[in-house]
Order: sequence, then structure tokens, then C-alpha cells
Amino acid sequence: MNKTSSFTVGIVGATGAVGQELLRLLHERNFPIGTLRLFASARSAGKVMEFAGKKYTVEEARAGVFAEVDVAFFAAGGPVTRSLASDAVKAGCLVIDKSSAFRLDPEVPLVIPEINPQALRRHKGIIANPNCSTAVTLMALWPLHQRFGLKRYFAATYQSVSGTGADAVRELEDQVQAHTKGQPLPRKVYPYQIAFNVIPQVDTFGANGYTGEETKMMQESRKIMDLPQLKVSASCVRVPVVRAHSVAINAEFERPVSVEQARAAIAEFPGAQLVDDPAKQQYPTPLDFTRKVKCGVGRIRVDTALDNGLALWVSGDNLWKGAALNAIQNAELMVREGLLRPKAALTGV
Repeated sequence: MNKTSSFTVGIVGATGAVGQELLRLLHERNFPIGTLRLFASARSAGKVMEFAGKKYTVEEARAGVFAEVDVAFFAAGGPVTRSLASDAVKAGCLVIDKSSAFRLDPEVPLVIPEINPQALRRHKGIIANPNCSTAVTLMALWPLHQRFGLKRYFAATYQSVSGTGADAVRELEDQVQAHTKGQPLPRKVYPYQIAFNVIPQVDTFGANGYTGEETKMMQESRKIMDLPQLKVSASCVRVPVVRAHSVAINAEFERPVSVEQARAAIAEFPGAQLVDDPAKQQYPTPLDFTRKVKCGVGRIRVDTALDNGLALWVSGDNLWKGAALNAIQNAELMVREGLLRPKAALTGV
């Protein structure tokens, strides 16, 4: 791989759950990496990580480290993005950010490549990744919007604990083990026991009673789909599933709907896989769509309460399409379109 076709890639938050998925996917998808640099907090600096048979020493994520980095995937949370993204951009590094820090900034594209790839062309150094629940939901809704014209939607999410982080996964596993042993169930991450339970709160509550996650789904759907007046009502729920989110959707459209046309639209869409055969009890589940590129869509039926309405179900990997995969797909598209090139090639070095 020559200099003009390989990139210096950075991962900020490399030791976290999404950072680990970024490492795995960059390798599996053969992203053109010439040099890989891993960044994390000061306490993780010096840790050795392995990627594609090579060992890398984690560096501290701080201002001044992006001078030779072509593209940096930020997966360390909003505060880190807000403190370091501008420094990276000044150094000529493209920032693709997982956090919510810039999603609603009118100057920053919020992109799902199967939906609004044209937005990548107007970036000013930062590209935002959508919320995990939004990304999974829109993999089902976008092809239906193209066919019928989306008017509004209601969503109830079934969100896995991996969306909270590694500590939440451990908490679920520890609670299950404690239950089988008849021991008290440890609880630190969530306000309620998560094992054998559901918690109707994801993120903090706002003044209107909706949580941050529910508000994000509304605001991000509007921006990504370019439907500023889209009506959305969501209830986001944490469930005792390790990985992959699911969403029950009731959507109303401008034009008459049919199950047959809806299934055809989903089947033709590159971001979704149709799994919908009631006679054979076939529908998507989180286990089936863990570590899958596409999101599964099924249980499609005419809604009995909405005019021109459809009810449906979607499952998708929150760490892949909801985070790492979508970010890499954006970078891959930019490389293919010539929107991202190595600094060395641009300077002739």
C-alpha cells in the first residue's frame, strides 16, 4: 500500500467498547491504514493493545497529538470531543465523532451514509455520528419514507446494556450469577436492578418528562432525513440484553401503504435485511443481528390506529451501525469519493 492510498488513522477512546469495535472493523473491512495511533485518557496511556498482529502503545489524548493524523475516530464522549476536536481540525485532521457534542450543530453534518451521504461534502472538519437508537430506527424508516412519505412516528426502544458501557454489561452478568447462587444482586450502574427487569429510562429526564435519548431520536431524525417538521414520540427502555438494540415502531405516512410494498422497500434497501414471515415465526432478534452490518426489519403490518400507518420491528447492533460501523462507513465513502486524502499525498511528501 503506497502513501497516496494509506492513511494515518487515530482512535480517541481506543480502550472503550466502541474503540475496540473500531479496531476490529477497520481490520475486517480493510480500511487503508498506513499508520495507526491509539489515544485514551491519561490513566490508560502506556497500555499496550494488539491490532492485526501488531502491538500499539496507547497515547494520551491531548492537544497537539493530531499533527500527522489524517482521520480520527472519536469514541470517548462529549466532553473529550468538545475539548479536542477543534485542535484536531486545526491540524488538518478529519474528526468523525460518535458523541452528541456536535450532532445538532448546523455547521456539522450528521450522517448515515445510506440516507444522506451528500451531507459529507459540506463538512468543515467534523462529521457527527447519530445516536445508536436513531441509527437503528432509521434503517427501517428511511426506505419506507422514500416509498410512502413519512409523516410521524412513535417508537418504543429495547436497548441493550452495552449502550451504557462495559460496566453495565458486567453488572448484568454479575446480577444473573448472583441470582443463580441466591446471593444479593449488586447494583452500581443503573438505579434499578437490570437482570430480569426493564428500566424505562435511558439518559436523564428533561423538563418535559422526556429523556435525553428520546429527545435525540426526534431531533436527529429530523436532521438526517431533512424533515424539520417530523413529529416523533419515543419511549426509550433499557432491557437485560447484552448487545443490539430493538425498536417497535408505529409510523404514519402521507400516502396509502401496503405490507407488500413495505416489504419490497425494506428488501431493496442496502442498510436493512427483511426478516418477516409470520407463518414461520420469522422476525429479527438482537442475538441474530449482533455483529451484523445490516439491521433486521420484520413484523410489518398495517397499523390499526393510524391512517396510512405501518407497525414494524427492527433490531440492529448498537456498537456497529449505532456507532463504530457507521463511522467507518462514512470514512470509506469519503475515501471512495475523493473527499478524504492523506496529508502526505496533498503535500507531495
